[in-house]
Amino acid sequence: MRKKLISMLLAASLLVTFTTACSPSAAAPGGKESAPETSTQGDPGQDKSVSFTDSAGRTVEVPANITRIAASGTMAQIVLFPLAADQFVGLAGKWDPSAQEYLDPKYANLPVLGQFYGKGDLNLEEIAKADPQIIIDIGDTKPSIAEDMDGIMNQVGIPTVHIGATTETMPEAYRTLGKLLNKEAEAEVLAQYCEEVFKKTEDIMAKVGEDGKANLLYCLGENGLNVLAKGSYHAEILDQISNNVAVVNDVSSKGNGNPVDMEQIVLWDPDVIVFAPDSIYSTVSGEKAWQEIKAIKNGKYYEVPLGPYNWMGNPPSVNRYIGMIWLTQLLYPEQAQYDLYQETARYYKLFYHSDLTEEQYKALVANSVFK
Repeated sequence: MRKKLISMLLAASLLVTFTTACSPSAAAPGGKESAPETSTQGDPGQDKSVSFTDSAGRTVEVPANITRIAASGTMAQIVLFPLAADQFVGLAGKWDPSAQEYLDPKYANLPVLGQFYGKGDLNLEEIAKADPQIIIDIGDTKPSIAEDMDGIMNQVGIPTVHIGATTETMPEAYRTLGKLLNKEAEAEVLAQYCEEVFKKTEDIMAKVGEDGKANLLYCLGENGLNVLAKGSYHAEILDQISNNVAVVNDVSSKGNGNPVDMEQIVLWDPDVIVFAPDSIYSTVSGEKAWQEIKAIKNGKYYEVPLGPYNWMGNPPSVNRYIGMIWLTQLLYPEQAQYDLYQETARYYKLFYHSDLTEEQYKALVANSVFK
């Protein structure tokens, strides 16, 4: 049946484009994800299957011994990479060019399968050729998630599951993945890391207090005139760690944030500005309009580290844990007291299987720490 399906898909050269917003929206009722369940039917083996109930409440028959995985998008790809990189049959999207500094080249040469959310360029022909046993979606549990996952599964004939995950619930997502992929010990290490960083961030911010939070603005885009607004999914970490001054009426759920004008930024007049990679960090000090801003005048503006992913998101996945460490150390060094090089090296080993050198670290944070 699988061969017949693959032949049909290849012959038709199907390319299905899904036009769905790139970032997660409302979570499940109560703000908590449904806990997936796995029920074994027989002894695990290549031809055995188990019933898996995912975070959307769907019960899906999946292989008991999964060795070939496709991620539904880049959020899932980042979460899965530290746990199951050698089981990838393809990539949801090409790595950033900076990835060659940190990742084994074998991971860069995998075929690009596309993604369901984000660019919406999921390529059924490439999926058929790659022949995964399962497609895994990881992220916030949107109202449409069950319908979305069923849609993929019906199109490609491959088991497709959703595992809910936010920054707070990522530990349980890893434990679920550990059970699904028979990698419980490895997954537990990652789960405990996420718990540790999230808890320490909460402890740091309790010491800082609401009144002690830095007035901060996150700017992105080629002119620096897009912002991650307070209350958006992409601003989750900013809102936790700072007083995000970008308060707007219609909060965008997209990764490129809300467009604003220079007059609005002058009115906000933040104490600290964080620029996204590839924005205007390197030229902003020479631009007259920006020189009116307190953060620019005082030299308190920084660029988010990038490699192989933006530390603060885009996509908003496990890369935000190292972002939490970086931003708390940057804004509140007395309360955080991290050795940022040691923490970065630890993160890159756990999540990218990379032995980060001190020279690589210095290049990563060249524009991202105190001047």
